[in-house]
Amino acid sequence: MLFGLEQISAVFGLRLASGLEVVVKARADDGRAASCVAAQAWLAERGFPCARPLTPVVRAGALAVHAEELRPGGDIVSGETPDVAVRYAEVFARLTADLAGVPVAPPLPNPRWVRWDHAGAGVWPAIGFLDDRDQRVVPAHVVDTAGRARGRLLTAGLPCVLGHADFEAQNLRWHGPQVWAVHDWDSLAWQPEAALVGAASGVFPRGAGLPTLAPIESSEAFVAAYQDVRGRAFTAGELQVVWAASLWPAAHNARWEALHGQPPVCGDALRTQAAERLRRANA
Repeated sequence: MLFGLEQISAVFGLRLASGLEVVVKARADDGRAASCVAAQAWLAERGFPCARPLTPVVRAGALAVHAEELRPGGDIVSGETPDVAVRYAEVFARLTADLAGVPVAPPLPNPRWVRWDHAGAGVWPAIGFLDDRDQRVVPAHVVDTAGRARGRLLTAGLPCVLGHADFEAQNLRWHGPQVWAVHDWDSLAWQPEAALVGAASGVFPRGAGLPTLAPIESSEAFVAAYQDVRGRAFTAGELQVVWAASLWPAAHNARWEALHGQPPVCGDALRTQAAERLRRANA
């Protein structure tokens, strides 16, 4: 064993008897894994910078398991300034364009931090290990922001596309100005393009630390650079969806902080920025 990590998934780096170094991933089988791994394989075969899956997804009891090549090395590019935002937006635009041709079933349900489209009556999707905690500790401004952002997103009326929903700095590695690897393919989602861009524009600064929310000017730079690379300007309605979606992962993370007694990194950023982002979202 080269390494072992357990968060949402269990990830193990292994050196086989042949000398081949691989990564084995196991996570609860919620029906999403097969599409996510198939999309990753499709991109890897076409030269996108990501690890190449070596097996399809197989079931092991309640787990979905697969193996992929080890793609070590590269640096995390930290920072939340507009110039860093542009670097990430350019990769995100390339990734979204490439995913448009992937022939897989939508990986539903969406990851919980972008699951504003859940069928429940409340603000939050049903997440047992969070719902079992004392919800009174979640600040009212977090719940209000999440509810208003969700309301705008549910009226978007936009087609869904396949996209990466956890586009944080910790999930990318770079060799100088070139991206070397994009990781965390379990976090693909099926949401409107503008919503995926909005979410990414808010979460991209997270490196090794706690989740945060990018400054508004950096989210602006991300969205502008994305449109430039894609060669298409968002409509006024799509831009509203961008700003609404930029708030949902931060609200999810602020709720997590409160329920776990963590420092309110996202909570404080949300308190500072929510009014302006909600105004831009027309929410």
